[in-house]
Amino acid sequence: MQSNDARLLLHAAVPTVAAGALAVAVSGVVAGAAGALGAVFGALLVILVMGAGLVVLQQTAKKLPQLFQMMGLLLYTVQILFVAVFLIAFKDTTLFDTKAFAFSLLAATLVWIAAQTRGHMKAKILYVDPDSAEAKTAKTAGSPT
Repeated sequence: MQSNDARLLLHAAVPTVAAGALAVAVSGVVAGAAGALGAVFGALLVILVMGAGLVVLQQTAKKLPQLFQMMGLLLYTVQILFVAVFLIAFKDTTLFDTKAFAFSLLAATLVWIAAQTRGHMKAKILYVDPDSAEAKTAKTAGSPT
């Protein structure tokens, strides 16, 4: 993982962890221990799914850049389906409060997307490799013809 990728992952994960901690505190006060547990599961699910997706997308961009856009669309579809399957599987559970789970899942997802967007906007990622352009002009500038 390149330093830009790790920095983007960190800039998205830290605010999401903070939002998850806030959701756990609020859910614990409103719905008790079951609410706090639901909020923990919701925030963890977002961090794991979105984090894994970001890592997979960055690996795809490095190895197969021509598939980057298609992989991004496929990845977001798979993430939504994975979360939907998780929601369907645990809709009638008594292990945790499902409303606290759903609200923390929604809040953590929105925070992750906002933080990731902000990270992309603030990142100073070069679109052109300046070393290759300089090497090519240096090679052609001094060549005898």
